[in-house]
This record gives sequence, structure tokens and C-alpha cells, in this order.
Amino acid sequence: MRSQRPNDLGKGIERFFREYLPTLRGTSQHTIRNYRDAIVLFLRFASSQTAKAIEDLDLVDFTAKQVQDFLAFLEAERHNGVATRNARLAALHTFARFLATEQPAYLAELQRVLGVPFKRGARSKPIEYLEPQEVEALLKSIDRSTPGGKRDYALFALMLNTGARVQEILDLRLCDIRTDPPHQVRLHGKGGKTRLCPIWPQTAQLLQELSNNVAHSGGSESPLFVNRQGNKLTRFGVRYLLKRHIGVGARATRTLQEKRIHPHSLRHTTAIFLLKAGVDFATISQWLGHSSLNTTMTYARADIDLKRQALMQVFPEILAPPRAGHVSSATINIVDWLKRL
Repeated sequence: MRSQRPNDLGKGIERFFREYLPTLRGTSQHTIRNYRDAIVLFLRFASSQTAKAIEDLDLVDFTAKQVQDFLAFLEAERHNGVATRNARLAALHTFARFLATEQPAYLAELQRVLGVPFKRGARSKPIEYLEPQEVEALLKSIDRSTPGGKRDYALFALMLNTGARVQEILDLRLCDIRTDPPHQVRLHGKGGKTRLCPIWPQTAQLLQELSNNVAHSGGSESPLFVNRQGNKLTRFGVRYLLKRHIGVGARATRTLQEKRIHPHSLRHTTAIFLLKAGVDFATISQWLGHSSLNTTMTYARADIDLKRQALMQVFPEILAPPRAGHVSSATINIVDWLKRL
């Protein structure tokens, strides 16, 4: 005999996403998506562990032991870092607090779930970003003779230009871009914050050409970047496209084979280039939409060229300046490559 549906877990998840997060908490759509992804991953894991279909899972399957095993799975099987692991746990903690007020009969186990600690630990790997020749290899790998290639080129050029988060780029609508001087885009970031970001004339031209080819079924509210079906491109789609083009570019630039590049790496690349160009941390923080200046400061520890410069200031007579990787006083600008491509 099949269990009664919807059960307590199903009702709880529905109220959590439809009422609690958007209405009572006023949570942004970005955070809701992250919570959704975390709970979807947990449900899939719990289903595999309990040999139940996802639709048969109930509150008895939401246990501290299951959460702990899930976190271990994220690190061991999905190779998630500490930050991602803790973000998934934060989503489950929020869900557990909500359920505690809805289902007091399960309060003891929910308290145990809330007792699962966040994990301490520094970033296990240095920040991955692209060097100038690697950016050039990426952009050159895109076949701009096809509609898909034109979209991909405009997508990655805009990500490198703005340093925006991938979801901020995908949320762009036709009404959010200004292709006439002053060229700029309006980005909708975390916490419902909106910021304007300048773009190069070459990027504006790419966006203008792209917008001319976008189906205007929604008018000015239509998404700028769409897939073959005309639907808004997803983060997973961007990751797939980047991986494909990086694979092509790696044939010409071998250093790309040694790096694990993902869409957020393009954001890191822009931040490093701004830092090398002498832009102050406060401006970079505003440019990237960081909530704290401490987040921006992490890039000062990431770039090897800046470390070489610091070392030269300490031992100027002993160590000769490196020939490769030297940072000139001129502003490093990706637009120079766009002009040549």
C-alpha cells in the first residue's frame, strides 16, 4: 500500500519555497535557487540511501545521520570544497528551523540536524583564473560564423568585461542593456541589489547584434541569452559551453589543460586584471558587487605576479626582475584582444 500523498515532507517543502522564503523571509531569488539546489541534491542522495523513490521520502528520512552522510558525499563524490559544503548545510539548517515550527513532533531530530556543525578549513586550492594568452585562446576557440558561436562569444566577452556572476549575466533582459553611449548593463545581484556596470564599445556592439536576433516574444523583458529552444540559458548550460570552448582552446594553449576552469573563474579573471591595472580595492568591490571589502582582498593573495613585485621590493639588488609574467604599469585591458580577434 502506497503512503499517503502529499506527506509531511512534501507539504513542508512546498510551504518552505512558496510561502516561508519569498514571503515571510523576503529571500532573494538567487538564495532560493541555491536552497532549491541543495534540497534537490539531498533528496536524491536520501533516495539512493534509503532505496525509496523521491516521492516516497518523508520526515523520518530527514535525520542528522542522513545529513552528515550527505555532506561527506558532497566532498568525496562531488568534490565540493568546504565553502560549497557549508552552503548546502546552511540551506538544510534553514529548512530544519522552518520544520521545527511546523512539525513539533519531530523537534528532537530536527535539533540534531541543527547541531550538525559547519566545517572549518581554508580554500584547498588557489583561485583559478585565466592569463591573457589563455583568455585569447578561449575567445579564438569560438566559431563566430554560427548563431550559437556569436551568442557564446558575446556571453564570455561580457562576463570578462563585467566580472559579473554567471546568474547575473543570465538574468539580463533586453531592457537591462544600453548599447548607446554611455555603454552599460544593469545587473541584478545578491540581496536584490542592482548596480550599473560600464562595458566597452566592442562589447556593446556584440550585445546589439545579439539582441537583434533574440525572439522578442516578451518584448523588452525578454532574456538576452537564450538556448536553441528560445528559453533562458541556464548556469549548467554556461558551464557546458565554457568547458567545450576551453577544450578547444587548450589545443593551442597547453596551460589551459592544467587548470580547472568554471564560469566563476571568469569573474576571478576580471578581478585579477583590475587589480593588476592598479584599480583600488574599493572600486573593485563595487564593480564586482561584493558585500564586504574582505572578499575583494582575497585577490591580493591570489596573483603570483603581485607576489613577485612585492618580493622585488624586499630584495631589489639580489633578485633580478622576472622576464615572464612581469606586470607593466600600463592598464591591462581585455578589449585589446577583442580588437584583434
